[in-house]
Amino acid sequence: MTHYGQYCPIARAAEVLGDRWTLLIVRELVCGSHGFNQLMRGLPRISRGVLATRLRQLERDGLVARTPDGYELTEAGVELEPLLMGLGEWAARFGFEDPKPEELDPTLLMVWVARGVNRSNMPRRRTVLEFRFRGEAQRYWLVVEPDEVSVCYRDPGFESDLVVRSSVRTMYRIWLGREELRDAMSDERVRVEGDERLVRRFPGWLELSPLAPAVRAAV
Repeated sequence: MTHYGQYCPIARAAEVLGDRWTLLIVRELVCGSHGFNQLMRGLPRISRGVLATRLRQLERDGLVARTPDGYELTEAGVELEPLLMGLGEWAARFGFEDPKPEELDPTLLMVWVARGVNRSNMPRRRTVLEFRFRGEAQRYWLVVEPDEVSVCYRDPGFESDLVVRSSVRTMYRIWLGREELRDAMSDERVRVEGDERLVRRFPGWLELSPLAPAVRAAV
């Protein structure tokens, strides 16, 4: 932890949250990740050692508590959520442009998309969404059950109800609110193949980033 040697609440907050990866770990906990491996999936470039060190420090600072399922935010940690969202909204207004090539990670994108699947709008049965990104050999499957959503990196053995074809860049822009899914489907930058009734319902199945409204307003 960095120490600034200043008796100031802002300095103290920076000491607690200013280390690399710490705010993003809090972001993952706010978004519902609890297990160590879940946190790793949302932070693919962090090392296991750094994640373990940061979590221990957050425990010592009283922001995170261990549970049988992994980790959860304490009352002090939960109170960071509006501050974290406020930072994101500020960045959306003043420093958030189109994604850079090195920021286009399809595996991370699918983790985020899976979090936002709106199961209440979907059939009350297993539904399989297959994503194929142009220029990417890896395919992804979202297996949506009535009570959970799983991201699969190999064919799960179920027939795909819909196949979604797009570029990674376009899907990032949609998920972050820089463009509308229906518009991208209309001009076939996003192609959704399958039963026409399900294709029409598809836009209502995906909830976007919680910061998408701020990004959209800034655009």
